[in-house]
Amino acid sequence: MGLMDAPRGMRLHIGIFGRRNVGKSSLLNAITRQEVSIVSDFAGTTTDPVEKPMELLPLGPVLFIDTAGIDDVGALGALRARRTMQVFDRTDLGVLVTEAGSWGEYEDGILDEFLERKTPVVVVFNKVDLHERPAPVPRLQELKLTPVLTAAHERRGVLDFRQALLDAAPPDFIDNPTILGDLVNTGELAVLVVPIDKEAPRGRLILPQVQSIRDLMDSDAMALVVKERELGHAIDGLKVPPKLVVTDSQAFLKVAADTPPQVPMTSFSILFARFKGDLASQVEGTLAVEHLQSGAKVLIAEACSHHPIAEDIGRVKIPRWLTQYVGGKLDIHHVQGHDFPDDLTGWDLVVHCGACTFNRRAMLARIMRAREAGVPLTNYGLVIAYSLGIFERALQPFPAALDVYRQALKAPAAHAHAAAAQAAEPVTAGLPENAAVDELC
Repeated sequence: MGLMDAPRGMRLHIGIFGRRNVGKSSLLNAITRQEVSIVSDFAGTTTDPVEKPMELLPLGPVLFIDTAGIDDVGALGALRARRTMQVFDRTDLGVLVTEAGSWGEYEDGILDEFLERKTPVVVVFNKVDLHERPAPVPRLQELKLTPVLTAAHERRGVLDFRQALLDAAPPDFIDNPTILGDLVNTGELAVLVVPIDKEAPRGRLILPQVQSIRDLMDSDAMALVVKERELGHAIDGLKVPPKLVVTDSQAFLKVAADTPPQVPMTSFSILFARFKGDLASQVEGTLAVEHLQSGAKVLIAEACSHHPIAEDIGRVKIPRWLTQYVGGKLDIHHVQGHDFPDDLTGWDLVVHCGACTFNRRAMLARIMRAREAGVPLTNYGLVIAYSLGIFERALQPFPAALDVYRQALKAPAAHAHAAAAQAAEPVTAGLPENAAVDELC
């Protein structure tokens, strides 16, 4: 996979914001050297966010997102503005564009969004060829933000803009957390269990599996990839037990049975709950399953848009296992891609996929949105492990997250039934021996 084929979720997301017709699209075209955005003299030409992946050395893969102006008016303008506001959730590095000498309340509002989210920002004064040198903006001086001066349609100031992006890039992008490289050290072995059946994507592995293999290689560790029926034989043939076993969540029960108790075991989806989000808070969210009652409203959210297949994990299997665990019918709804509710009030639980196609900031934004609304949010792998009675086993590689669970069990009268459920016979109805794998880990 070449650099330009890097998954979008692994790219630094750079959102370009500002009023209509200040030259956002021209600036994007100048930095990418391609006509990726429609440019005209008419205000509001950009309707929906336009995305452009590229290599911005030395940062590596980035994704520019050119937004519609948030000062749009009218019904259509409100829709465009809403979509623009959604881009804030995905933005790792913000670019605020205005015309030289035109700083006002719109710019203050965008800057406030960045500051509230603790998102680094680059301020650009565009169209300097049409204006005298702009007077200093007191607020920018207070924040020690030095605007970049550009005339994008003439490609003036592009190098300064590029340098400003490099200087403002968040440190955690350069020092990305690993998927499992901190769990499997140099020279150690991880066994990855990848079911292959009629529902597996033909001729390829799904994204979390590929990224996990690459992460192990980057850590100078080793990966042994097997199907679930081969796991027991593979472990028996090793001279030294593996450091970790990772499975597709849908094969949890068989893999848990075939993995020696002393070998830590988890799922790809739980790994990505940690890699893309906050595992401890999602463990807390999982415990809300214990209090669900018949009729509870459950939102199942998928980061990517895909055509549902038979026995789809989000639409069929998780609803089935949750319903069996609760013992009553649930009011379950599904959303895909960026169609995540702005207001989560009224939901009893959010079950999110591993978010392998998202960047971490977008997933953390959803977690924070749920927390602000007082709605528990969990993850596919976590809720599957919980409903199947192997939650503690699946958290074995993560001491901090496991401690969150154990502390919750110690709370007076809280989760008493949860402790009993973990010791009870796992729910197996509807779980095929050769569990399917799909695009959602």
